[in-house]
Amino acid sequence: MNIATTRVPSKTSTSLPNILTYTRIAAIPVVVGCIYAQSIMDYPLWLRWVAVAVFIAAGVTDYLDGYYARIWNQQSAFGRMLDPIADKLLVASCLLMLAADNSIHGWTLWAAIVILCREILVSGLREYLAALRVSVPVTKVAKWKTTMQLVAIGFLLAGEAGDLMVSAVSTQVGPLVTQIGLLLLWASAIFTIYTGYDYFRAGIHHLIEEDSR
Repeated sequence: MNIATTRVPSKTSTSLPNILTYTRIAAIPVVVGCIYAQSIMDYPLWLRWVAVAVFIAAGVTDYLDGYYARIWNQQSAFGRMLDPIADKLLVASCLLMLAADNSIHGWTLWAAIVILCREILVSGLREYLAALRVSVPVTKVAKWKTTMQLVAIGFLLAGEAGDLMVSAVSTQVGPLVTQIGLLLLWASAIFTIYTGYDYFRAGIHHLIEEDSR
């Protein structure tokens, strides 16, 4: 029997999709704590792998909460509100920690700044448009942008530990893992500008309509 037809719909804050979102938020101090302990307090490199594992698990919940909400008909206003917030908290916390431990430095800081500024802009637009009862759906490009950000951060969290693992296989390879992470971060920043402009254009359209009334 199909589980989607037997599951009792639940749209409360304790439904499984929302619980998965909570775990994504709970993963933030674990990931940040591991990177802080390894880079700032000079603890062993294996802590970076712990951070990567927890981060990947948190990323998987980003897919699962939406999946179960759809097949079990547990989509709720609370979940729609909290899900993007959890994503932004996870990305912002990791970017700040990676900047603090110098994984993101120099010109690459601008990529992180663009990403963070876009998240603040979109959050502000969503809050204002919500007051007008206007919903701004997440586009496919925005979803790809988020995926690219998460992959880039995953590589950067591995950082030196990942570089050492690769160099153990081939001594002629430099800090490959870190470089891939930085390259993907720049790529996601470009997508961020595009999707941010898309949201901003939609928001301005509704703002002009509201002022003309």
